[in-house]
Amino acid sequence: MAESWEELSLVSASPTLIRKGIEGVVMKHVTKNVSCVTPSQPQMLDVQTKPESKSKRLQLCALTLQERLQQYYHTRAALSPQEVQRAQSVALDICTEIQGFLHSRHPDMPLGDMTLGGSLLDDLQVVSADHACLLVPLQLESSLWRLIPGEETLLTHPLRWMVRRINLEYFPKGRSYWDRYLVGGYLSAEAVVNMFSKAVMETVNWPSISSTLDCVVRPVLGGPDLRLEIRSESDYQPLFVSMLPLLSEGDVVLTAQPEFTSPWVNAWHLSVYPWETQRLAQLDAADNGYRKHTLKILKAVCRQNPALRPLKATPLANLILHLSDSESDWSETSLDVRFQQCITELIGYLEQGALHSYFKPAVNLLSGLSEDQVDQMGFMFYCAVSEPEILLI
Repeated sequence: MAESWEELSLVSASPTLIRKGIEGVVMKHVTKNVSCVTPSQPQMLDVQTKPESKSKRLQLCALTLQERLQQYYHTRAALSPQEVQRAQSVALDICTEIQGFLHSRHPDMPLGDMTLGGSLLDDLQVVSADHACLLVPLQLESSLWRLIPGEETLLTHPLRWMVRRINLEYFPKGRSYWDRYLVGGYLSAEAVVNMFSKAVMETVNWPSISSTLDCVVRPVLGGPDLRLEIRSESDYQPLFVSMLPLLSEGDVVLTAQPEFTSPWVNAWHLSVYPWETQRLAQLDAADNGYRKHTLKILKAVCRQNPALRPLKATPLANLILHLSDSESDWSETSLDVRFQQCITELIGYLEQGALHSYFKPAVNLLSGLSEDQVDQMGFMFYCAVSEPEILLI
């Protein structure tokens, strides 16, 4: 009875969602049946399709959810070491070329060593190794610059920090290389991105580098980010490498990403990704858990399902961090239980329209979703409550 009440509450809480979903499913099956059956061959088609569909159902029923999840992880979500190594190698070659170019053309630009970062390096990328991140650390003089937390700025947003130029009375403008990118007394992230766009994306001789690396390298212009597209004959899909200018102080990492901070040209994005990744790794190391395993399955499910694609990695990682506070058993044998629990938790978050950041609770990680996207995702997850296998097809 308690389970029935729970299911009923899930249905009644989203009537629009359920109505749209049921209508879509019904119309899909009606259209399929009408298009497949012709007057001249009704009985033959019926005889041919029934054994096939029965065979598929038997195959699905032959495996437990635990076995299906492990199968899905190894065949659909996880990347092979060879694929990861190949993508990392190409990204590192690009990194070396860009760093050498900047050192020769702009020797006075104070930059730290460029490195790879993000999901490809942290073993969190799923489905295919198709993107990498090149971290470009800017070196600031601690006596000339101060990082201002988002809560202390006029923006009052926890993830929108600013970088103020200080001590101008003692060290006038021009003493720091980065003074040339000041806007209103603050270092402008947008101005820094525009500088790298002109200095690297629009200036580097990419055909020459393409010849050197035996692949086609071209900048992706017109967008808010600094992105390169790399194609080689051996790979059927391109690898995208993004340059990410950043500032760091202690455990605080600020990134220049106008796509997150627009329209505020002076704002820098506080990246909590390092905190989230480190926390997941610590928890798994402490109890030999499968949190990262679960996260990669969820990421792959959302990426491969068009209705769930708007749900990105950050909300999913925070979902698992929140759940880890109340659930201690993340062993391999509990993978199916935790996966089903994640589905139920996501339904609840979608109904509330809010999933708060684990490290910055004032930030709602679902605020960027439209009502229609929430409806579609909610219906898909609701259907998966009773049949979680539909997410693994």
